[in-house]
Amino acid sequence: MSRLTTSRLRPLYKAAQVRELDRRTIAGGIDGFALMQRAASSAWHSFRSRWPQARSVTVLCGSGNNGGDGHVLAALAMQSGLKVQRISLKPLDELKGDAFRAAQLASQAGVSCEEWHPATVLSGEMIVDALLGTGLNGEVSGRYQRAIELINAASQPVLSIDIPSGLAADTGAVLGVAVEAACTVTFIGDKIGLHTGEAPAYTGEIDFRPLSVKAQAFFDIPPTAWRLDEDMLSEAFRPRSRTSHKGRMGHVLVMGGAPGFGGAALLASQAAARLGAGKVSLATAAEHITASLVRCPEVMAHAVRGGADASELPHQADAVVVGPGLGQAAWGQAVLQSALQASVPLVVDADGLTLLARHWPDLRRDDWVLTPHPGEAAHLLGCSVEDIQTDRPAAAQALQRARGGVVILKGAGSLVAGPGGLMVCPYGNPGMASGGMGDALSGMLGALIAQRGDIETSAWLGTLVHALAADRAAAAFGERGLLASDLAFYARELINP
Repeated sequence: MSRLTTSRLRPLYKAAQVRELDRRTIAGGIDGFALMQRAASSAWHSFRSRWPQARSVTVLCGSGNNGGDGHVLAALAMQSGLKVQRISLKPLDELKGDAFRAAQLASQAGVSCEEWHPATVLSGEMIVDALLGTGLNGEVSGRYQRAIELINAASQPVLSIDIPSGLAADTGAVLGVAVEAACTVTFIGDKIGLHTGEAPAYTGEIDFRPLSVKAQAFFDIPPTAWRLDEDMLSEAFRPRSRTSHKGRMGHVLVMGGAPGFGGAALLASQAAARLGAGKVSLATAAEHITASLVRCPEVMAHAVRGGADASELPHQADAVVVGPGLGQAAWGQAVLQSALQASVPLVVDADGLTLLARHWPDLRRDDWVLTPHPGEAAHLLGCSVEDIQTDRPAAAQALQRARGGVVILKGAGSLVAGPGGLMVCPYGNPGMASGGMGDALSGMLGALIAQRGDIETSAWLGTLVHALAADRAAAAFGERGLLASDLAFYARELINP
């Protein structure tokens, strides 16, 4: 099958790249203050479309251009008949450049302004956060910290301009404290930090407004990453040929399920079958064979007592999934070694990753997908979980450079790092915080690789289908109580558009 392209996906940028796009746009003939007015107008329209019944608003403005956007929005709100409380964290006469012009515009429109003080009461029905923007590097402190804490303590919904204040635009890390927004309207280039790390707990709905700036026209500023989109599925999963048969649909082998740990491998096997693999085999401890036959008789289960039983099985498959329920004892080591010795694409997950970090610290392959959660990624990179979460995009790319192939760093805003670049998955929900979700993902990945051959595209699609299936399951029955086994039905639905 042909490789999917990124041409229809939304590009994601780092803050410095967006600032350069902004600078070039201004240098190309658009006045900087006019661009600020355009941004404020877009933010105002986003505000109005979400809260059309609002009659009052509180706008908190910082000292820079993000604050300038807030001043202009305050003027627009006043002109639309709303009661406006405008709060500046810096005296207006100390502002500079376009931020000063914006504050003057709001004052000329009749919007009064009060300076921030700790006893400030936020009186609007809604709140607009225009405090810090994307230029923040260190932790938030002082009056900005207190202002953000006041916003978060309020009951009113919040619209953040460009980025929730206190959130790192490049990583999604919280710099001490960050605004918890109901909606974030962001401009010119979408920021990678809005879609991963801690960001999903702070951004609310993300409304991207390019402001008529065609970022991709600047070829020397390539996107940092791309945002996976559900529309990819219709391109990837076209109707099968009427002459298709199981021999053409790929053979997946799942290797896992050490004695006493059979469930994970069974979940992976069933997920592989539901994602359309022509044949699915399972190499597992003998005690799990009966459970496999009962759960999914379509899976061909093989009893494995040790490395000798497993050694020939990988060579018969188009893709091997190794790790679910593998354990870290001698049985698991022998099974993993059998998989590593085969010249077949691999998906390495769970205990397989732990064993890889411990016994094969320098092994690198171009034909595998590694699927670590932050703890496993930390073991593989020899760092702390905090290091991983502080800059998830950098961690995913570092691991991919060190180990080759494709790396899927799981978590909120899962990242897929491969030779073709970095992908961010904006889907998924807190209901996925339950056992077996990673096992289901590994099975889906194995099935797609067996059918498509292209491990990178398969990694994009598997991550996307897995997250969207969880979202559909949660929409049907709620997030709490969501089980990994629930995903197979919805995943099958998604790949049959």
